[in-house]
Amino acid sequence: MSELSFMEKLMDGVEVEWKALGELAENLDSMRKPIKSGLRDSGKIPYYGASGIVDYVKDYIFDGDFLLVSEDGANLIARNTPIAFSISGKSWVNNHAHVLRFKTYAERRYIEYYLNSIDLTPYISGAAQPKLNKKNLESICIPNPSLEEKERIVRMLDAFTELTTELTTELTARKKQYNYYRDQLLSFEEGEMEWKALGEVLHMRAGKHISASKISPSYNDEYFYPCFGGNGVRGFVKEQSHDGEHLLIGRQGALCGNVQRMKGQFYATEHAVVVTTSNEIDIDWAFHVLTVMNLNQYASQSAQPGLAVGKLQGLKILLPTIDEQKRVAYILDKFDALTTSLTDGLPREIELRQKQYEYYRDLMLSFSKSKVEA
Repeated sequence: MSELSFMEKLMDGVEVEWKALGELAENLDSMRKPIKSGLRDSGKIPYYGASGIVDYVKDYIFDGDFLLVSEDGANLIARNTPIAFSISGKSWVNNHAHVLRFKTYAERRYIEYYLNSIDLTPYISGAAQPKLNKKNLESICIPNPSLEEKERIVRMLDAFTELTTELTTELTARKKQYNYYRDQLLSFEEGEMEWKALGEVLHMRAGKHISASKISPSYNDEYFYPCFGGNGVRGFVKEQSHDGEHLLIGRQGALCGNVQRMKGQFYATEHAVVVTTSNEIDIDWAFHVLTVMNLNQYASQSAQPGLAVGKLQGLKILLPTIDEQKRVAYILDKFDALTTSLTDGLPREIELRQKQYEYYRDLMLSFSKSKVEA
């Protein structure tokens, strides 16, 4: 039996009554106490705001399992992070998060999943300062199946959540591992090899200016060469300025110093430095070395930070043999693909699992309202 047919069977015939959230949870907002940052006694107890922990304090006002729901803030609209989240243990909550208490774990988690899955715009007031006040929060209509049904839904969604959490934890560990081995592989003892200025082994030159009117925001039959600025692709142009394998270094802006690999035909603006390797240096090894060097630290300290090509050319590196460079670059590319690839690495796996979770969450929480009201 496929997963979809299983889910369809699971939800088949499930009818629920709808209730206002105020009927399903005990609201403890009256117990909240905001403390100004300068008056907080530092400790180990989490101090919660609208989107999570904002500080740690010495004392607590809540002890147990609760569901916090954002009361105000731009995230009520943007939804970059969950607006409902469970907390356990001793805690302090300020007046930017509603505090709800439920009788069982399944009831709390069920409401948490449901609130994070629906559009709350009809319940939010204030355009400049979005707010979900207590009255509107408690008026939110919630499908209210039996406790047994809630437990079944929560059990399945928890399993999806746990899988995504495990993958994210593994990705974090792999990134730390990657950074450790990258630093080890790119560290050399002085005396083992010769110091070289970047300008001796790399040709560096800023790209060419092009007016904004000649850049199309989208790819089409006329504008098909990618146009790179200081922070990646700006759009597409009719004519290319470079062809082949190069590195691009962001030259202007707060993120200048970022390094990208580029292969094929493209256009580079004056906001990017185009790097061409000599026969003494492997391009993939050069990519990793320049990335580790954190070139941003050499940017001018001005309102518009920038990197001077002359300064980059004067930076020195220890240069191993070309065979050693290729060996190290091969290993680092394997690690890099595992931790950053959006096509076959862990990030791709996490993205797929997250989409799978959202699909089944929406399916399990999509109860028919009209059927009940009829």
